[in-house]
Amino acid sequence: MRIDCHTHFYPAGYLAAIEQSSDHAELRREPDGTLVLAYAGDYNVLAPAHHSLEARLADMERAGIDFAILSLTTPGVHVERAERGIALARIVNDEFALIQQRYPTRFRCLATLPLQAAEHAARELERATQELGLVGAMLFSNVNGKPIDLPEFWPVYEAAEALGVPLVIHPTAPAFADHLADYRLVALLGFAYDTTMVAVRMVLGGVLDRFPRLTLVQTHLGGVLPYLAERVQRGYRAYPELRGRLQRDPMDYFRDMYFDTVLFDPACLLLGLAFVGEDRLLLGSDHPHQVGDIERAPRVIEELPISPHTKRKILSENARRLYRLPIETES
Repeated sequence: MRIDCHTHFYPAGYLAAIEQSSDHAELRREPDGTLVLAYAGDYNVLAPAHHSLEARLADMERAGIDFAILSLTTPGVHVERAERGIALARIVNDEFALIQQRYPTRFRCLATLPLQAAEHAARELERATQELGLVGAMLFSNVNGKPIDLPEFWPVYEAAEALGVPLVIHPTAPAFADHLADYRLVALLGFAYDTTMVAVRMVLGGVLDRFPRLTLVQTHLGGVLPYLAERVQRGYRAYPELRGRLQRDPMDYFRDMYFDTVLFDPACLLLGLAFVGEDRLLLGSDHPHQVGDIERAPRVIEELPISPHTKRKILSENARRLYRLPIETES
């Protein structure tokens, strides 16, 4: 079995609402009929599988993906005015719940949260998981430029810890996106920076000491964290303003996180595997973004020089355990 844990979908109600009115996003149709969702710093070219479940299922069938964890993607609802973001989050989560009901053996979904209003976001997380049956939530790495380790976002972490649901942290345009305006550098480099930045801030900022049972999933193989974590650890021990402020060493917290495999170079995947361990890697494709690859994502795992047992964990068993999925995997 193959479970894709990093794949995105725009519910119809969300797209209709954005097309009608948005503070920061624009949905437009190109002359060739292609839909583009543009926002400050970047844009997404919408493939059919971004908004059609039939197209999504066809793509999954072609790639041999049995099950998917769907989430919204950029720009998210946090870019809107608070009341607008709260309403959009409910639209997305209600439609995600309907998708789960319609296809219980193919999809589960992550809640979208109005992070610009953290208390509302915490309540929406509770509603989405307890009433609608969603399996966790996806957060963005910054909220309108604010890093999400700040205390104003702690109500969300308190709720997630109490509910026992994972939070997936997805990158968005970093605060310095103006310097990445050319060559699609927001997507190519900025996302990796913001993923790494937020993982380190969540640790050094003491968030994981305050919420020790909080489960975090870092996308894109943790950005460049497997490559730089030793430097963070060394700096923590070397700099007096950092040394001793945490209950454990930074590396211990990093290795408690889950990573997905949305980085398809075999050598990088082996580094990620060595860093976080076979029980903490989750298959991801980033489908249907242009930079995603639903066919290569599982194939590169199958071709790694690792045991069949480890491959099964990455392809399905870790996801099944993390998200408490009522589906069978091969023995």
